[in-house]
Order: sequence, then C-alpha cells, then structure tokens
Amino acid sequence: MKRIFVPSLAVLVLGLAGASQASAAGGAASQPGATANTGGAGIGAPPAAPSTVSHPTISGFTAKIVHGVAYAPGNAPIQVQRAIWAGNQIRNKPYRVGGGHGKWNDTAYDCSGSVSFVLHAAGLLKVSEDSGEMEGWGQGGLGQWITVYTNPGHAFIQIAGIRFDTSSEGDPNPPPGTGPRWRPIMHSVPGFMSRHPGNL
Repeated sequence: MKRIFVPSLAVLVLGLAGASQASAAGGAASQPGATANTGGAGIGAPPAAPSTVSHPTISGFTAKIVHGVAYAPGNAPIQVQRAIWAGNQIRNKPYRVGGGHGKWNDTAYDCSGSVSFVLHAAGLLKVSEDSGEMEGWGQGGLGQWITVYTNPGHAFIQIAGIRFDTSSEGDPNPPPGTGPRWRPIMHSVPGFMSRHPGNL
C-alpha cells in the first residue's frame, strides 16, 4: 500500500503567511526610499522603533512637521532619522553669524552651521563647513533622502520632504525667531547648487 503525505493545516497556513510576507516585502521595494534604505525599516529590516519625545517618528517615507517639531519617517534610513532628530535639538536656537562653527553644541547657529550640525549628527560630516565649502561636499545633484542647497552666501538642507533653514523664504507660516527652523520644501531654488551624500 502506497503512503500519501498530506501536509497539516498548520503547515499550509504558515506557508501562505510566508508567501504573503514575501509579497509584501517585494511590494515595499517599489516604494520611494526603499531601495536607499540602509538602516531604517524596509526589506528584511526590523519594524520602526516607536515614536518618543526625543526621537519622534511617523510611519511612511516622508517627514512631517507638527508644531515646529519634525517627525522622521519610519521607513527612512537611520542616518536620515538622526539628521532630523538633530535638527529638532537646535530648532529654537537664534541666528548668529559663525554660530555652530566653533563648536557643535553652540548657543546660536548660522545657515551653514545648522546644516553642518545635522549632517554631523547623521555621520555624514566630520568638520563644520561654510556655505562656500559645501559646494564641494558629497556628490552633485539631488539626493533621494537628503539634499543640501548651497551657494557662497547661504545653505539649507531638505530631508525626506521637509526643509531645515534659517531663511523663511517660501514658508507660508514662518515660525517665530531667526535661527534654524523646520519649513516646507522649496521646489524652485535658482542660484543654488545641489549636493547629496552618495548613498542617500
């Protein structure tokens, strides 16, 4: 008599669940930012950590500004999240020419000092740079997650769909103060060179 193997119901259910997860992971690769994910959530990565006061996070691929605080996207690489959380640390500091260049934790920041601070926190910059020096930082063009816009007189950074800038230009509801603040992105930036970290 020939024996026929019939898989148990539990094995079938586990098999279907695995196929469903593989399909979902494959679908995630088509989402913006998933291919650049080197440390955040995504294919094969653990789920994003829960949002906290010091590390506010929102689900998805785009950052969000809530009452002046930036929430990092849970699907972003960890460098992107760290840059956003660092910006939150200095988002209420005043503006001062040269601020952020003598020391990382300064009492005030200028435009390039602010950009340098968040890049340093993300592990993407060792020594602060002024806006002219930033014209040689990273690689030319737009980044998938991070883009620095710079010219000899000003610099700002756009991270995961929001902007960190000491200038309120293009901000319909500028927050109070003259220092670094989170703002909506600018879609047209004539006169600026765009730079980005190679893998982000």
